[in-house]
Amino acid sequence: MSAAGGGPKVAIAPIVLPQMQEAIEAAGGSVVEPAEADALVWINPLDPDGLKDLLTATSARWIQLPFAGIESFFDAGVLDPDRTWTCTKGVYGPACAEHAIALMLAAARCLNEHVKATSWRATYAQLGQPERRLNGLTVLIVGTGGIGASLAEMLQPFGTRILAINRSGKPMDLADRTGKMDELIDLLGEADFVVLAPALTAETRGMIGSKELDAMRPSAWLINVGRGGLIDTDALVSGLEEGKIGGAGLDVTDPEPLPDGHPLWGFDNVIITPHVANTADMAIPELTEMVRRNVAHFGRGEDLEGLVDVSLGY
Repeated sequence: MSAAGGGPKVAIAPIVLPQMQEAIEAAGGSVVEPAEADALVWINPLDPDGLKDLLTATSARWIQLPFAGIESFFDAGVLDPDRTWTCTKGVYGPACAEHAIALMLAAARCLNEHVKATSWRATYAQLGQPERRLNGLTVLIVGTGGIGASLAEMLQPFGTRILAINRSGKPMDLADRTGKMDELIDLLGEADFVVLAPALTAETRGMIGSKELDAMRPSAWLINVGRGGLIDTDALVSGLEEGKIGGAGLDVTDPEPLPDGHPLWGFDNVIITPHVANTADMAIPELTEMVRRNVAHFGRGEDLEGLVDVSLGY
């Protein structure tokens, strides 16, 4: 691969995706080897050590990461503060928000029980709780980034009341109230659904534990489309056994993958999906388009989308 023209020189690793190369060239850049690159697009979210090794062979000033959650790169010490880092924060928000709504609707309509039935059940069958509409229920969104903001917008036609929690307490559009993280306990008791979507950091790891489950309504469902480590899994298992909450919808778990035979598989009021809120088929087109925009921004000396705060790790 060789550079052509005067635009940004961008490397793609560990493999070159044709659609990514086309996007870079459409933005006025050229695809080159890492040693020649001004910028690097890293497309493997599961190999922070591979990126760490590659960075010793490139002076690229800007690194684009493939996911919004970058805790593995942060924990591996990859985020060199002398470079500019971007991730896909906000880009995958709509996909994950759709999945959160799917889990909420499944819970509200008791699909977790109905889909397993092998014979017709009477309308007043003995279920864990009756079927409900989302209209009039309260949803607490924890984390008001791309997922949280998308979810709030998507919930508007359902007529839900929205509460929100974030690090700063900055009001989120469409939320009746937005609190800081230290107000979580106070707001948990108002919610019929608690949706987790913050970045996984030292501050948020295990943010839902025994105390938080105690504060939730006995009928409330916990929905996690963020990261598995946001929940203390042992506390969740105990809380479900004790009937502290109505149930849980989990697209992410800790540990992940969730091992065969884990207690969470045994609950009728737990819906588990295997981290499919945003799949590769959904993500690659979004990532490609973001790279195209950011290469154009980089070439013009403009601010990049999805900037990472290296000190915070997101």
